[in-house]
Amino acid sequence: MQDGSPNTDGGAPQNEKRTVRIPWAPSAAPHIRKTLVADLAAREVPGEVVEEAEIVVSELVANAIRHAKPLSDGAIRVHWKVKNNVVEVEVTDGGGPTVPRPAPPTTWAPGGRGLRIVRSLAHEWGVLEEPNGRTVWASVGGPSRRRSH
Repeated sequence: MQDGSPNTDGGAPQNEKRTVRIPWAPSAAPHIRKTLVADLAAREVPGEVVEEAEIVVSELVANAIRHAKPLSDGAIRVHWKVKNNVVEVEVTDGGGPTVPRPAPPTTWAPGGRGLRIVRSLAHEWGVLEEPNGRTVWASVGGPSRRRSH
């Protein structure tokens, strides 16, 4: 398991991939936000892209905690990569009873805005169903090489 601590030796290579496994718990979103922001700042990713990636990863992790089950080891896997200041982030969980999709807009609902927020900030996003779980991904700062919703 990687601890998610950023590379502090003068900046990480921009195209280096990172994977962090975090416990499936409410504390997961704040932890991964700090880790992602520190890593992207060390790579000198533009501030606006870092801010958008921070919100997107937080929403994806919160949705995984709220609507899915953990992976077999009790964790959620968060993976990100940066290429040409485009950040692609993936959150993998153990899957859930429904396919993630943005909820219809409502004025009074206490929740249900997470994927609408992701959709508004991400250049692209999508869902991959896998044999042992589900990955929801988003590309911030520009297009990815994947198909999107």
